[in-house]
Amino acid sequence: MEGTTDTGPVRFDTKIAVLLRADLETWQRLNVTAFLVSGLGPQVPEVVGEPYEDADGVPYLPMFRQPVLVFEGTKETLRTAHTRALTRALPRSVFTADLFTTGNDRDNRAAVRAVPTADLDLVGLAVYGPRNAVDKVLKGARMHP
Repeated sequence: MEGTTDTGPVRFDTKIAVLLRADLETWQRLNVTAFLVSGLGPQVPEVVGEPYEDADGVPYLPMFRQPVLVFEGTKETLRTAHTRALTRALPRSVFTADLFTTGNDRDNRAAVRAVPTADLDLVGLAVYGPRNAVDKVLKGARMHP
């Protein structure tokens, strides 16, 4: 069971993590992170919490029920993490350098589909799964400053 009592600290058995290539511009890091995690909720609905509501009854969309940890690494760190995520069959999303030149979802999917797995120019990777498995995928990456 994830978490503890309502009064104690919450520890999750799972982890949501994003790995970004260290040489990205700030706007690229933010954009890539948003795109990478956007697919997680529909594919892994248990990561999404309940909707929010303020004291005046104004409703807000639900968010992830646990933190998203952001890491950075080299191009090789990304390639290795991607291979590890595939080997462990963890839910994952990728963002390639080609996606900076497209302007819509159809073209984004076509750009990824056009490149063999080993040749993807990865700039971002998101993974979700058991804490230990995600930690092994991210070995060699460092927490984003």
